[in-house]
Amino acid sequence: MEHTTGPSHPERPDRIRAIHRAVRLAGMVESPDPFPEFEINLGISKQAGPKLVEMEPKPADPKWLTLVHTPAMIERTRRICDAGGGLLDDEDTPVGPSSYDIALLSLGSLLGCCDAVMNGKVDRAFSAARPPGHHAEPDRPMGFCLFSNVAIAAKYIQQQYNIEKVAVIDFDVHHGNGTQACLEHDPTALFISLHQHPKTCYPGTGHDWESGSGHGDGYTLNIPFNPGSGDDQYLAAFHEKVLPELDLFKPQVLLISAGFDAHADDPLAQINLTDDCYEEMTRLLVESANRHCAGRVISALEGGYDLRALGRCVVRHLIGLVGT
Repeated sequence: MEHTTGPSHPERPDRIRAIHRAVRLAGMVESPDPFPEFEINLGISKQAGPKLVEMEPKPADPKWLTLVHTPAMIERTRRICDAGGGLLDDEDTPVGPSSYDIALLSLGSLLGCCDAVMNGKVDRAFSAARPPGHHAEPDRPMGFCLFSNVAIAAKYIQQQYNIEKVAVIDFDVHHGNGTQACLEHDPTALFISLHQHPKTCYPGTGHDWESGSGHGDGYTLNIPFNPGSGDDQYLAAFHEKVLPELDLFKPQVLLISAGFDAHADDPLAQINLTDDCYEEMTRLLVESANRHCAGRVISALEGGYDLRALGRCVVRHLIGLVGT
């Protein structure tokens, strides 16, 4: 809540309020709603969903930022926040005085999910945190993102748990250029991004010919979709490209950049996915993880800017992660 982006910015605190409300309406979390004054009809009827384990996030040690980011970028971000906030790029990444600390808490939430899964406390985990991360490149924040959370998590798992191969699947509607830039030289990290075609959507990267660099060539798979694409096209890509690539790579841990802005109701792009598709994509990834990763899946919130669709789709994503 304390990462302030301004009253009209799409990446706003209400996103987290909507998720808190949605998981409680779905019967997944039994603790009281921390935002009872938040007035929104999410279109979710009270039900008895699968029960989730709530975990309290702790701020990440800043040392983990250096796994993928330059010291100059980290320091510049901290100083701008300490000075009261401002714009981190020329476009759309505003920060307030608390944003650096909250970005560490967001990263810490995800690293806590990694620890819980890798230590066997839970089978799979979802970090419902902001700011998101998949646009942040090694030397610059951008696209609402301060630090590249999922790329850091991939390196963190490898270093802390002696894991060799990690796969990242990004189904946010925008190309995960930051994650790609952080991992594209690494043959031990497979990055797959499904997104609206870069000729028609921010950030203008993610062409299908972008396949990695140096030793990492062949370990980046970009799957762009034309505006108007929907469930059939995405699920066909899963069966024809994503799942075979995972079967070939055989990761030991699967990370998901879970953006929900490819939904038909989202205002920032032109892809037409339904709630059902998010659950089905998640189920397919869990099935792949069961084959290769001992079921280990860690997911992190990225985009999703229609609050009703975001709340519903997070619930469906969580149902898919539970696997019931």
